[in-house]
Amino acid sequence: MNVQVTRLSSGLTVVTEAMPHLESVALGVWIKSGSRNETEDEHGIAHLLEHMAFKGTARRSARDIAEEIENVGGELNAATSTETTSYYARVLKDHVPLAVDLLADILTESLFDEEELRREKHVILQEIGAANDTPDDVVFDKFSEIAYRDQTIGRPILGTPETVKSFTPAQIRNYLARNYTTDRMFVVAAGAVDHDQFCKQVEERFAGLPLTPSAPPVLETARYTGGEMREVRDLMDAQLLIGFEGKAYHMRDFYCSQILANILGGGMSSRLFQEVREHRGLCYSVYSFHWGFSDTGIFGIHAATGGEDIPQLLPVIIEELRKASDTIHEQEINRARAQIRAQLLMGQESPAARAGQIARQMILYGRPIPNHEMMERLQGITTQRLTDLSGRLFFDTKPTLSAVGPIDKLASMEEISVSLAPSAKAGERAAG
Repeated sequence: MNVQVTRLSSGLTVVTEAMPHLESVALGVWIKSGSRNETEDEHGIAHLLEHMAFKGTARRSARDIAEEIENVGGELNAATSTETTSYYARVLKDHVPLAVDLLADILTESLFDEEELRREKHVILQEIGAANDTPDDVVFDKFSEIAYRDQTIGRPILGTPETVKSFTPAQIRNYLARNYTTDRMFVVAAGAVDHDQFCKQVEERFAGLPLTPSAPPVLETARYTGGEMREVRDLMDAQLLIGFEGKAYHMRDFYCSQILANILGGGMSSRLFQEVREHRGLCYSVYSFHWGFSDTGIFGIHAATGGEDIPQLLPVIIEELRKASDTIHEQEINRARAQIRAQLLMGQESPAARAGQIARQMILYGRPIPNHEMMERLQGITTQRLTDLSGRLFFDTKPTLSAVGPIDKLASMEEISVSLAPSAKAGERAAG
């Protein structure tokens, strides 16, 4: 792994991975701040800031920003998540100085013009409307709201029409000054990049960033609550999402949870796909996932099916969860390891994917994680650990259910909870 890390005198961290066989560079700025860092009256401002960063600076108009990057065949974009925000570019190696200049410009000299803000609010209101018209977006947003009721971590990243309409340039600047500080920012590049030259370019252009504050922002500790949300809609398919409290990034069982998600619903050979779709034909789409956050996590199963199949679908899914708490085969673990390893290595063939991977590792662990260390963590996972984890994940915590569409035949939450109760699991084992 040809990764170099330098911490500048300002506190900003610069990381590069040289991939000299390439002609391009993927680079960006990752900030350890997202929608979870908003105050009560800032709901949606992290996402709005990401939009407004492209709407004009002291030196460039919004059109100038778009034209300058596209004049050299490059790309410039951004993304907001619960705990991070990123601004990134991809250019040919000769145009790295331009990309650095553009990224620095939008992050240190944005104007947040009133008229641009008015227009962008309207764009985001349309984005919120589009998300509300998309059932699989709604089912995930409502799931998070119920899993972490009345908490910042559970709120939709886009905000609400009311909060978005209320934002002022002063509020955006306040959020920016509080969260976009050098100790929370990582400038990462992968591809045909020279580390020392890149560090010099970053140091020169990012000098305007706020230095480390005396009192860094403190996140509200996540409290998983669980519960249910049902929304009947006249749709062809019902969107179902059932989940449980998972593991945070730094917890021992995080990688074990990733393996379990792969075994249960990570591909066409997974248990859920084979049983629910291939054997029974109960739905077109079914998969499981595990999301980690800094202090909590979510393990979920998502399925899309016709309303008439709902009475059969959920019991079959729950039965597969019960089986996972009884038996996991070594062959399944090996297959899951192979899939994760392949995804890891294939991703490293893309400079954009590699830059994002390094940035996430820096934010989560404070250092790049070598491939061999990642695989060593996966090698320590045994069948016993997986069955024990399954029992704790699925039968010792309160479930969260989110459902949208023709869901009249969906079992009650009480019935679902009874089928997931520890006593029900123990009874099944005794009967077997």
